[in-house]
Parts: sequence; structure tokens; C-alpha cells
Amino acid sequence: MAQTTNGFLTSIDIARQRSYTLNSYAGLKRPLEQVSAAEAQIERDDLASKIHDADSEITDAGGSTAPPRLFDVTSLPSSSLNPLLTLSHPRYGLPESLVQNFASMSIRNIYPWQSSCLLGRGLLTGEKNLVYTAPTGGGKSLVADVLMLKKILGSPHTKAILVLPYVALVQEKIAWLRKVVEGVEKDLQNSSSGVERKCSRLRKDRSVRVVGFFGGSKTRAAWGDVDIAVCTFEKANMLVNTAIEQCTIGDLGVVVLDELHMIDDDHRGYLMELLATKLLSLESSDIIHDLSILAVGLDESLGMTIPKGVAFHHAGLAAEEREILARAYDNRVILVIVATCSLAAGINLPARRVIIDGTRMGRDAIGPAMLRQMRGRAGRKGKDEVGESYLCCKKDRLDEATKILGPDLPIVESSMTREKRGIKRALLEVITVRLATHMNAIEDYVQRTLVSHTMKKAELKEWVQKVILELQASGQITVDSNGIYEATPLSRATVGSCMTPEDGVFVHDELQRGLQAFVMDGDLHVFYMFTPVNIWGVGDIDWRIFRDEIERLDESGMRALNFVGGKPALVNRMAVSGGQLPEDDAENLRIARIYRRSYAVFQLRDLCNEIPMPMIARRYGIPRGNLQTLAQTCEGFAAGMIHFCDTMGWGMLKSVLEHMSDRLKAGARADLLELARIPFVKSRTARVFWENGMQSLRAVAAADAKELVPLLLLAQPKKYTAEKAEDERYRQKLLLRSEVIIEAANRLWAREQQFEIEDEE
Repeated sequence: MAQTTNGFLTSIDIARQRSYTLNSYAGLKRPLEQVSAAEAQIERDDLASKIHDADSEITDAGGSTAPPRLFDVTSLPSSSLNPLLTLSHPRYGLPESLVQNFASMSIRNIYPWQSSCLLGRGLLTGEKNLVYTAPTGGGKSLVADVLMLKKILGSPHTKAILVLPYVALVQEKIAWLRKVVEGVEKDLQNSSSGVERKCSRLRKDRSVRVVGFFGGSKTRAAWGDVDIAVCTFEKANMLVNTAIEQCTIGDLGVVVLDELHMIDDDHRGYLMELLATKLLSLESSDIIHDLSILAVGLDESLGMTIPKGVAFHHAGLAAEEREILARAYDNRVILVIVATCSLAAGINLPARRVIIDGTRMGRDAIGPAMLRQMRGRAGRKGKDEVGESYLCCKKDRLDEATKILGPDLPIVESSMTREKRGIKRALLEVITVRLATHMNAIEDYVQRTLVSHTMKKAELKEWVQKVILELQASGQITVDSNGIYEATPLSRATVGSCMTPEDGVFVHDELQRGLQAFVMDGDLHVFYMFTPVNIWGVGDIDWRIFRDEIERLDESGMRALNFVGGKPALVNRMAVSGGQLPEDDAENLRIARIYRRSYAVFQLRDLCNEIPMPMIARRYGIPRGNLQTLAQTCEGFAAGMIHFCDTMGWGMLKSVLEHMSDRLKAGARADLLELARIPFVKSRTARVFWENGMQSLRAVAAADAKELVPLLLLAQPKKYTAEKAEDERYRQKLLLRSEVIIEAANRLWAREQQFEIEDEE
């Protein structure tokens, strides 16, 4: 019997047991010293050509080394010698419509290593798990996509979760998968006849529904509505918790964990680990017009660079702007894109050439993993035949550049060690969802974690017991005389709201104070509750602006500020002296958190009072993208706070928070909430409709599309209105948008009428 690792066959074991003779293909990069002179003379009828990695040398900035010669290559592997390298081969059993969709996206053949992964025993049938790795751009995602779709199409009631680290990747993957499954139908012959399925709505078609779950998304789809859920770490963890609690986890047939190396990420890696551990425990040139249509308007710099085929992409742009730019780049409307290091590594923007300017990302040095991610954007399969990457640096940074090019990738470690906080949330969740309620079951769960392979058993057991005692002391779990652990309302509220145990306790204490004395004659106290406990990525506090905003507060606003712990004297002192508050211990961190959240409250207030986003961005000196990120983050946190209050039985506080949450989503005052339910009618657009007599769903539903075009023009930023009014193409786009608005208003109005009829009956 073949020797295995950890008692089960992995992809590593499969690779060890097989011998391969593989030629090099485009996208597989090798150092120059590995390419012989004989290989350079390879005949045209060979299986593939060789490629030289143009970034394998670092030369002095003043040197005159000529660029290396690139060999002729083919962008895709050939199946002429091996029929198994085509996706249409019967061994894969893929529907013809799916194969044709792949072909339309320039994916007809696969590499030998991909074929080995797909044809490993029990993999296409979903009987075994697969862990595999390949260089960035080598085709890892295609293997996962084929295995996932094979399972979904063959088992109609089976669901899949695809987990990605970033919202941008989730959005991109949704678009990709929807193209792949377009026109592809599930095989209902394999469905269980006579078995009543519990779903949130009846699915009459056989199409594959791909839905995204991420912070700030507008989807209302439930677990029962989804075939493939594309999620961030947090949302995937929440979906699995829901499925366990509702006893529908059996519907989950496939889970794809992309970017698995992020399991040791300090902030979010533990979410991936506890998700995987729970599953193991279960054993189971129009671009300019498109940008100008947006509420934020067209950025003047982009207006000048896009006609030249150049654009920039960074977190300071609004999400809609980034999406349009990424799509234009993918369609080769934009040929050169300048991005920050984090975005260049975090989104899939393949390029023929990647130029990295410098060895630092802000103040920090670029690590080997980040560098490889960015270099991996060059020469993506199906996009370009070759890829080049260049690292540019000054002479005094040459040693630093050599260091990040040379070393191997750092070792991946668990995020549940003593130094990190993941283990406490992991234990709270498994007890709350009743996956493990006795110490024996908890220890068995812990033995399935990655951390169990790096800590001594006795040490880990002691650590787990200590964390359990901490959870008991904080009132999040209890234990009876039989040693059975039970979740308290606090733990259920914490887990259901996707909070860490520490944040759950903090929010609980704040809400209890709010129950005793809540400032109801103003908005600031409610908005403060909606601001995430740990708010990052929205910029530092400008203490002078903070001071000016406090001076404009009325008596209600001052009461709210004093109630949450803010002191105007400290703000004034910081405005004079400059700098930031210390965060070197728990108390200083608590104080800094109060002022960071209070500062963000002013921005939320302005958003909900219909002040245009560009104006708010200028007022506070922050990029529009940061402001949009704040709004989306607060929307997600607000939903968690409402769920928290509901679980704790605080109905009145829940009602107050729900009303303000609707205003936050709409970006408008209370009188516009009905109109703001209509797609494309938010904030300023809703106000223009209201002021021109369109004050209800019924009024919009009864309108003519041509009547709405002038109103939509009025809702645009003033500096664009005059020139757009003369643009016939733009007016046609607004006419199409008007038709969408009226159709949506009719659907909403009809739904309301149906609800009224049902209530009367």
C-alpha cells in the first residue's frame, strides 16, 4: 500500500507516487541559468517553447546590460500528443455547454499538472479533498473551478462556497463564474424525487445561481437561494455557522479556500482556519461616460489620462470607479494602469509587463511574498504569451532588493497561537453553534486545527482550558454540573453579529449604557453606535477639523459626545499640539478608539444628510474611496448591531437602530426612505425627485421614462450638467436608466399592494 501523509492521500502523495516528463510552457518562469543553449534551438513542432524570466537579474541602474532575448512561445498548452489535455475529453465528464463557455474565454486545453489534479482518484467525484499549490498565474483557479462546477452540475441540490480574501477578488470571481455558467443547466435527473427541500424560495429553473457575499453587498439572497456563494472570509464563516444552526449544512458539497497561505494573516487568518476546522469536524472610450454617470462624477485627472490609455487604481477611488477601470483594463481599453502595491497584489489585473517602483510600500519594505504576488501579474495564461517584471530601485536600495528577491517564502503558521486571538473566537463559535459542548469534544475539535501541529499537546490543552475560563468569566458561556457548556444570549449575539469575543463584550457594555440613557433628540449617538469598534483604513484624525465640528454642535450633540466619553478640551489640546493619541496600553487604546469613532460619526452624519460625497471628502481631506469604505463598513456593522439587540431582546433599541440603518443605506433623510428603495435613486437623486413631485413609489411607477431624464440630469454634479445635456449618447443612457427605475418602482409597488391584500385577508 502506498505511503500516505497524516493517514489520508493528499496531492503531495499523488505527486510523489507519479513520475512526470514535462516540457515548459508559457507562464512557467525559470531562471536564465536553467535554460541551455540547446533548448534555445527547439524546433517549431515541439510541444511548447521555452520562456526566459526577464526579471531574473538585477543590474546597476547605470549599467548597460542589454535586455535578454525572448523566445517564441505559445500561450496555451497543446493537446496534440495527450488528449487528456483538452477539457472536452470524456474523462472529465463536463457538459458541452460548459466546455464551449470555457473555449469562448480562450480556455480549451490544460497543463499536465492540472490534468493530474483533476484525474486523481476520487477528486472529480468529490470523494477526496485536494490541497495543491502552483506559481502565481499558473492556473490554480481553473482546477478548483472545474472540480466545483462538476459537483454542482451533477448534484442539483448541492451548494458550493468559494472563499477569497478581498472584496475586489470576490466581485471579479462572481463576474467570471457567471460567464462560465451562462446557459449551463444542472442535471435534475440525479435529484432525489419525493424529497421535500426546504428553501427560502422555489427554484423552477435549472440554471446555476452565483451570488456574492461580502461587506457592503446589496444581495438579499438566502442560503437556500444559492448554488455557488462567493464570499470573503467573514461572510463564508457566517454562512457556515448559519447552515450548522439550521441543520442544512448537508447541502454544502464543495468549499474552495483560495489563497490558503493567508491562514497566518495576523488580522483575518484565524477566520479561514476556524472555518476549515469546522468543516473538517463535520467531515464534510465609453469608460469616460460610465465614470461621469456616477454620483461622485468624473475625476479630472482620469478625464485627462484615460483618452491616452492610462489610468490609476487605488483605495481612494470609489468602488464603482475601481470596477469600471478594472473592466476597461481587462478589455484593453486602458493599456497602462498605475496601482498601489497592496492593490497590485490583491486584485487580478494581468499584464504583459509589471514595473515595481522601489522596494517599499509606504514605510514598510515589500516582503518576498508580496513581491511574488505582484510579479505573478505578468504573463497570465490566455492574456499574453510572455510576461516581464522589473524591480526598479536606487543604488542605496540594491542590497534590500537583492534580499527580497532571494529568500524563500516565509513559513505559514496558525493564527490560533498564544500571541494571536483566533482561538478564543474559535472556541466561542463551536460552543455557540453546539458543534462541541463538552471538553472531550472541544479537545477533539482543537486537535483538528493547524495550531495542534505546532504546539505540544499538554501545552495546547492548558491554553484551551485557560481560554474557556476567560469566556466563562466574561459571561459568554456557562457550564453545568455535567460539564456541558452552554452559550449565553451574549455569546449568541456576538457570534450572530460576526464579532470577536472581545468586541462583543465591549458592544454589550456600550449598549447597556445606552439603555440607561440614550440621546434621542439627535442623530450623533445612534451613528456612534454604528461605527465599528475597530475602525481602520479611513485615515488619521485631523484634530483641527475635529475641533471645528465640535464647535458647531448643538446641545444634543454635546450631550452625545460627553456621554460616549469624548472631551472637547482634549480635542482642542490635540488641535494645538498636533500628533496622534498614544495606543501603547489597553486604557490608551480604549480612549483612542472613542475619538476615532467620534470623528467618523461626523462623516456619517454628513452622508445621511445628503451632502455629496465629493464635498464631504474635501471637507475632511480624505479620498472618496475611504469615505465610501467607511459607509460600507458601517452598514455591515449596523446590521450586526441590530442583530445583537434582537438576540438580547432589546426591541426598542433595535427599532431605533433599524430606522437609522435605513438612512445610512439610503444616504438620505427620513422623508426619502421610500424613494431610496428604488435602484439608482439614492441621496441627491431621491431629493431631486421629491422636489419635482415624484414623492412616492406610485408616482415614479406611473411616470414616463422621458419625464425622468431631466430629473436625472439635475441630480448630476453641476459642473457636468451643462455639457451632458448636449450629449445625445449620455441622454440615451439616462433614458435606459429611467426605464430601469420605472420598472423597479412598479415591482416594488406591486409587492406592497400584495402585502396589503394579504394583511386584509
